[in-house]
Amino acid sequence: MAASGTRQSGSGGVDLPPELLGEAVRRHLPVHTPEEAARQMTVLADGLTGLGPLAEPARGPGVTDVLVDAEGAVWTDGAEGLRRTGQRLAPSEARQLAVRLLAQDGRRLDEGQPYGDAQVAGARVHAVLPPITTGGPQISVRLPAPEPPALDRLAGRWPHGERWLSVLRHVLAVRANLLISGATGSGKTTLLGALLAEVPADERIITVEDTRELRPAHGHVVSLQARPGNAEGSGAVSLADLVRQALRMRPDRLVVGECRGAEVADFLAAMNTGHRGAAGTVHANSARDVPARLQAMGALAGLGPEATALQAASAVDAVLHVERTAAGRRPVELAVLDRPEGAEARTLRVVPAITATAEGLCFGPGLDALEALTGSTRSGGRHALDR
Repeated sequence: MAASGTRQSGSGGVDLPPELLGEAVRRHLPVHTPEEAARQMTVLADGLTGLGPLAEPARGPGVTDVLVDAEGAVWTDGAEGLRRTGQRLAPSEARQLAVRLLAQDGRRLDEGQPYGDAQVAGARVHAVLPPITTGGPQISVRLPAPEPPALDRLAGRWPHGERWLSVLRHVLAVRANLLISGATGSGKTTLLGALLAEVPADERIITVEDTRELRPAHGHVVSLQARPGNAEGSGAVSLADLVRQALRMRPDRLVVGECRGAEVADFLAAMNTGHRGAAGTVHANSARDVPARLQAMGALAGLGPEATALQAASAVDAVLHVERTAAGRRPVELAVLDRPEGAEARTLRVVPAITATAEGLCFGPGLDALEALTGSTRSGGRHALDR
């Protein structure tokens, strides 16, 4: 089948030997032209190891997410916003697809484990089965970028992008410990990947994730992925387990893709033991909400408010908050963490450094601490990040 001399790959499927696909098409499917053979091979690859009926909408230009709702309707999200495709899956078809997708990554999906995440061809797949969800199975597919965007390309889409780019490169250069906060779909992981791509080539990056999403364009990345337990509940490997293992693997930069539980204790402890340049993401509505999130996660690890505040204030140098707006995904606030003395020592305080407003960038008292951290100098009484 000369129509397809390369392997089928991309967001809609994983690599399969083209000769195997070609032979299957030749034996079992009527084809009359090379173009038709290529199309049938793609459909076959999608159905065997790819996204199946979701593969075609996933290939749409600018599509970042493909969703199946409780009624089986297929939606896409991306540059044009949330859109119905007109495609619909029967409940049995949606269930079979969800089970197969998670099984490809070694994950269970059944009555005993009715929800789960998996990675298929670089895409993150999340599925939920009834009765956890009302109606039919729910499937959410987050698609990877065709190629990881460079930091300067991302910054080129932001208001005041050059200023943001300058300060973020300073944060990287001095190996500051950084948390990126934001809502789901705000671009936290994309921005983190772009930042990691700018880490010097002679540094070793170790990433720890529940489901692998980070693929920075860097020559030395070790990726660790958590694993759920089997049907008997054994064999689970948690994020906290992986953070502890990562510390024994000589990291120059330790990265936790998403802090959302007890692993935060090990992550903060690692940042307090000389592992500079660590980074992670956390769900939060704003930078000022990050302390509450950290203390809630610390409680899951058995840390009291004062212990969490002490660990976080000495471990986290900066918090970068990102949002998805009508103008796109972009940073809207950079802040530093501080812990008041005396009676307020049990709390964490967020000190704004840079805040994006409708009028422009506002500079807060945290900028002095940030500049001291970056080792930048003043010239003529002005901050290195020109105000």
